[in-house]
Amino acid sequence: MDSTSQNARSTSPPRGTKRKAADEIEGPRRIRALHQDVVNKIAAGEIIVAPVHALKELIENAVDAGSTSLEIVVKDGGLKLLQISDNGCGINKDDMSILCERFTTSKLKAFEDLQSIGTYGFRGEALASISHIAHLSITTKTADSSCAWKAHYAAGKLAPAKPGQSADPKACAGRQGTQIQVEDLFYNVPTRRRAFRSASEEYAKIAEQVGKYAVHCQGVAFSCKKHGESGTSIAVPMAAGTKDRIRIVHNSDIANELMEFEVSDKQYGFKTNGFASNANYSGKRTTLLLFINHRSVDSSAIKKAVEQTYSAFLPKGGKPFLYLSLEIEPARVDVNVHPTKREVNFLNEEEIVELICGAIRSKLGKVDTSRTFMTQSLLSGGKTPSISRQATADDGGTTTPTLPRVPSTSRLVSQKPYENNLVRTDAKSRKITTMLQRALSPSRGAGSDGIDYQYTDKEATICRLSTIKELRALVRESMHSGLTDVFSNHTFVGIVDDHRRIAAIQSGVKLLLVDYGMVCAEYFYQLGLTDFGNFGAIRFDPPLNLDDLLRVGVKQLQDQGQQMSDSEWAGVVPAVVEQLVSRRDMLAEYFTLEISEQGDLLSIPLLIKGYMPSMAKLPNLLLRLGPHVDWQDESGCFQSFLRELANFYVPEAFPLSASNGHGDVVLRRDELHRAIEDVLFPAFKARLVATRSLLKGTVEVADLKGLYRVFERC
Repeated sequence: MDSTSQNARSTSPPRGTKRKAADEIEGPRRIRALHQDVVNKIAAGEIIVAPVHALKELIENAVDAGSTSLEIVVKDGGLKLLQISDNGCGINKDDMSILCERFTTSKLKAFEDLQSIGTYGFRGEALASISHIAHLSITTKTADSSCAWKAHYAAGKLAPAKPGQSADPKACAGRQGTQIQVEDLFYNVPTRRRAFRSASEEYAKIAEQVGKYAVHCQGVAFSCKKHGESGTSIAVPMAAGTKDRIRIVHNSDIANELMEFEVSDKQYGFKTNGFASNANYSGKRTTLLLFINHRSVDSSAIKKAVEQTYSAFLPKGGKPFLYLSLEIEPARVDVNVHPTKREVNFLNEEEIVELICGAIRSKLGKVDTSRTFMTQSLLSGGKTPSISRQATADDGGTTTPTLPRVPSTSRLVSQKPYENNLVRTDAKSRKITTMLQRALSPSRGAGSDGIDYQYTDKEATICRLSTIKELRALVRESMHSGLTDVFSNHTFVGIVDDHRRIAAIQSGVKLLLVDYGMVCAEYFYQLGLTDFGNFGAIRFDPPLNLDDLLRVGVKQLQDQGQQMSDSEWAGVVPAVVEQLVSRRDMLAEYFTLEISEQGDLLSIPLLIKGYMPSMAKLPNLLLRLGPHVDWQDESGCFQSFLRELANFYVPEAFPLSASNGHGDVVLRRDELHRAIEDVLFPAFKARLVATRSLLKGTVEVADLKGLYRVFERC
């Protein structure tokens, strides 16, 4: 054995050893521009993550070209071959030289066109990305061309079919339209290629994606098959309707139990139509075919809301089927937020989702007159269970099965449920408090929140600020899934202590105490991020003098024992006034906090209807906007301002003697209790993302199963 090599191995650090400080490179590392080929491969990896993403881009390009027939052939899950043929308008020969260069497109000319985009593709990145990570060939023919043209591409440029040949497109025979062949996908990215587990799994994803577009694209025929096989996995004729397409792609069990619905609203600028399964269908997982402006996207918010809607109609564990085509005014939609266009942002998402779920809920209640129930009768001559379709009473969505009459000697056999699993899960069930007559103030009628609202014609704006998007992402990253589910499915029990701001909620078979002050602070902060730039306004008539309000705030701090010298107190109010007045344009545009040039407060943001924050906290809010908001950094400014605004909206804590206090205090306490139960906790249920920080404000006090185990020992 060579002793030199042995010594070298013995002195080298073992693998995985952390580099010591002495081994650090002296001086800063130089910054260099990446090679263009590396840049293009990075971009391609963001857009084409798997074969199914490449196919999605090709399908969308084919439909944009006016095709009425798409034929798809797949080999080895798309890694060996991905071929799509269409009968669209084709591609001009003169355009083939730049066809696969990045950001070459016929659908977008100026950045402003993004606000009215009406096609699937628009950035011109799909073919360019594919050409950098696969062998790409395109055969195309237009209606006015005498022959078809075939070209090969590599790294975004024309490439010869064989070494030594010309790279120019070659004339060939072909029908009108375009045929795109993608071979050896990820051949030059071995790490990505090794990540795919099996060809059958990738083909299943491709078939699912083809099935989505086959259901949605009316007037377009689809066929998808594996290379070398005579039969097709999906074959949808051009003339098939939506329900027939669902029957072909999925199965008749789903298609036979579908109900059609339509929803539209001019205020939110949207209309939608679709098919949803009725209460007779119950799947193992939720199937959601969602198209927003005819683009296939995913939305966890819509899926979650739909599952909550069906939870009252389906048995435990049952999931629905939903095809939803949502059309929103293009100016209200931001499609350029995800490399693969899998997600889009649009205004008034919560309101639109609630209207859609309301329509589905109404349809479920109306069609619930032909439910299928399993009945089992033990008669003297037979023991075979029978399935019978029983008529049910339509009493507003509540269904009661009509059981068959049996002789007195017979008995209905049923499995007795365990008592420790019995729990009321419907938050809309009537409570004993609803039977008590509410005391109405002279200025408030029944069913009203006592506040007058005026609606304006102001157009909602789409927030494109990257700082707001980053703050929203931080909230999503800190989400606690279990606690979010608790708030999404909870039942409000009551307020336990309004001095310490504690309420009791029920989730499943568990009883929990929550600090609703902490929850409100997080909810209103998230509300500020989602509705940024689109707040309502609480207007003051007459306007309030900003200087006087700040002096009241100073007096409140002094009464609380805040220690500062008189000279320091004297400079606080003018400094805060100058700070707010100098930024009044920004405050009005982003936060609806309007201040006149003379220093009068005209309005403050309205975050939620039906609940009015305590105006006694307004002086302290304005005073804290001076030193507690980071006015120098954009992200820090928005975050700190929204935190202060959220703290202002948190319900105030009442003294222990509030129930026997002054009449105004008692009235405010009763009004706040109503708002907490009827407005705030339903809002938590609809849109709160419970973060990990809320865990310390949530305590489990009882578990029905645990209590049964305790009492069983007694």
